[in-house]
Amino acid sequence: MISFVGAGPGAADLLTLRAVDRLQHADVVLWAGSLVSAEVLQHCAADAERFDTKSMTLEQVTSVFEQHPDASIVRLHSGDPAFYSSITEQITWCLAHERRFEIVPGVSSVSAAAAAAGTELTVPGVSQSVVLTRLARRTVASLGAGENVASYAALGGLMAFFLSAGDPAALLAQLTGQGSAYTDETPAVIASRVSWPDEQIVHTTLGRVPNELSARNITMSALILVGDALAGLHSGGGSGGGRRGGDRAGRSHVYDPGFAHRYRDASTT
Repeated sequence: MISFVGAGPGAADLLTLRAVDRLQHADVVLWAGSLVSAEVLQHCAADAERFDTKSMTLEQVTSVFEQHPDASIVRLHSGDPAFYSSITEQITWCLAHERRFEIVPGVSSVSAAAAAAGTELTVPGVSQSVVLTRLARRTVASLGAGENVASYAALGGLMAFFLSAGDPAALLAQLTGQGSAYTDETPAVIASRVSWPDEQIVHTTLGRVPNELSARNITMSALILVGDALAGLHSGGGSGGGRRGGDRAGRSHVYDPGFAHRYRDASTT
């Protein structure tokens, strides 16, 4: 069995119980040392064969799969394998070679960033949508037809940008161009290396994102959140330190006494 396991954003204690189980029973573990914390490997058996894939190609990774046909293999991917993990081509290989596989979800950096900032990303009365995307640069060929940052910016809502800290000027230009729902004053959060010892959570505005990234020398391993749902946040320093600055919007219907659902009648009290 080949297990594609989400390693979470960095901290070893943010692994799921299932991820820990797979690591403990793995004969072979592949992980990208540039993205996955070495602390995560403390869950591996002492005799597990390990491969750091940060300089490996897809063919070199799948050759490890091929050389261990009967092994329990864990392929660790940072965050949640559902987003930007490149597991699709590995699954294609598994199907072509009739190898059993599973996907073990992990804590996404989006979830970790929201937690560290002390906020909910879907705020009633403000935004109920979150777009996960990236600024296309060298990987522009990966975009689907008609897919671009500007088209999403016209919709507003909350946007979470992966792999986009390296060209903040281009990101700002696309997010504040003609027809965009955002302005320079739209709230933003920069979440760099969330849950790592050198984590940085920066509450700012969209127009200041390039300067904030430059001042902190952040060019990689950062998530950028943009949208009015982030309004009213104040930096509290470190994970979970964010605080809401007053009421940002209406309350959720699910806990409103005047809102009935299958488990509760509406009440006026």
